[in-house]
Amino acid sequence: MESFSIKKTIAFAAAIAMLCLVFAGIAVWNDKSDDVLAADGETVITLQIDNSEMTVNDETATIDENGTVPITMNDRTIVPVRAIIEAVGGTVEWSEEEQTATLTYGGDEIRLLIDSTTAYLNGEVRTLDVAPVVINDRTMLPIRFIAESFGFVVDWAEQTQTITITVPANEATDEPTETEGTTMANTNELAVLNGLEHRTDNEDNPVVYFTSDISSEGLTEIYSCLGFEPEGNVAIKLSTGETGSNYLDPNLIKDLVQSVDGTIVECNTAYGGERASTSMHLQLSADHGFTAIAAVVFMDADGEIQIPVSDAAENLEYDIVGSHYENYDSMIVLSHFKGHAMGGFGGAIKNTSIGVASSSGKSYIHTAAQGGSMWSADQDSFLESMAEAAQAVYNDRQENGGIIYINVMNRLSVDCDCDSNPAEPEMHDVGILASYDPVALDQACVDIIYNTDDSESGALQERIESRNGIHTLEHAEKIGLGSREYRLVDIDV
Repeated sequence: MESFSIKKTIAFAAAIAMLCLVFAGIAVWNDKSDDVLAADGETVITLQIDNSEMTVNDETATIDENGTVPITMNDRTIVPVRAIIEAVGGTVEWSEEEQTATLTYGGDEIRLLIDSTTAYLNGEVRTLDVAPVVINDRTMLPIRFIAESFGFVVDWAEQTQTITITVPANEATDEPTETEGTTMANTNELAVLNGLEHRTDNEDNPVVYFTSDISSEGLTEIYSCLGFEPEGNVAIKLSTGETGSNYLDPNLIKDLVQSVDGTIVECNTAYGGERASTSMHLQLSADHGFTAIAAVVFMDADGEIQIPVSDAAENLEYDIVGSHYENYDSMIVLSHFKGHAMGGFGGAIKNTSIGVASSSGKSYIHTAAQGGSMWSADQDSFLESMAEAAQAVYNDRQENGGIIYINVMNRLSVDCDCDSNPAEPEMHDVGILASYDPVALDQACVDIIYNTDDSESGALQERIESRNGIHTLEHAEKIGLGSREYRLVDIDV
């Protein structure tokens, strides 16, 4: 599939409301009188809790035809956004299919996703304090972010339970507000996707699909873009995670796993801990919610087998995987992309190499086939061995049912899901990416990290560089596993 386009629809009849922040956290939230007069050119909008009318520069109007009223809920004030934005000449568009609200005012655009704290201001990623939610068929949106983005001032009068929104004069303009690092060449595409180092328009390069929608629907949608038709028994390779780690949420992957009648497959670890034996690993998988959505099988529970590596391999003589690997025809490699203490980063290649390897196979890769302590190999040989093991699985699956790769870029800690005490993420959630090419997929994720402001991505960049993580991709391309250059298709636009 060479391109994908989602047609957006506008639901004019929907009454859309916005979710306020806690009073103390709002942009300008003072406890003062509701008697606010408009200065020349200003627009002053007042709303009152449980009142279906609002005033715009002292002119009274009904909020909407459905009788929507501002309310308080869980110490938060919910106020209508469509009436406010349209009262000052802006627009609100709602996509039922994508579950997104798009607000435009003065050349600026805000895009919000239901149940996601990731928002976009002129295509640039931002993080919300409160995720938009649907309550009683109304979309509730956070006003703090909207007010700060559009330059509005919000005041609260406790005595009269009144919200006053002041829109300064001369805010509206046909020119978009430029923010540092934002490319405005395509305002429908995220700024972080513009200028990716290895992105190309060359049709000879593999396609990597992208969506910013980190949801069950988004995951299912991006999977469908690949046009993959799995055969026979379908293995879903993922990490079930250590206790306290950032493993993928079973609720995120449930619909996709069940739609292909997939079996979640894993192998036991080589470093001890809760995932070192099948019985403990199975219990942890249950604790994390994976056994509730699908069967979970540990491929090395009953032994291991060897599969051949490519003739181009420089370190490994073979790859060692669990014996139950042979029971599956097709494989979906579903990875949580993040940092990694040894590899620099963990994505599709690591999940297909270390992840598919049996317990002893993991040691074999870590030592670059030299034996001894699994931490003793030189760094580059270890990274090369991961690429070679991933290629062994890739080549085998090409002849047996096929394989695809999906990376989820959320909870972007510098530490892996194998770490039970990971560092908290400093970088915003980004989205989901998918490809038939694991090298292109991982490279696109790395490019996005390096295309994100250092204030957010600096720790991840340092982790990758300190472990020479890029060498995995360099070697993977060298031996023919895939291409570091890719065509990126944003399915959101």
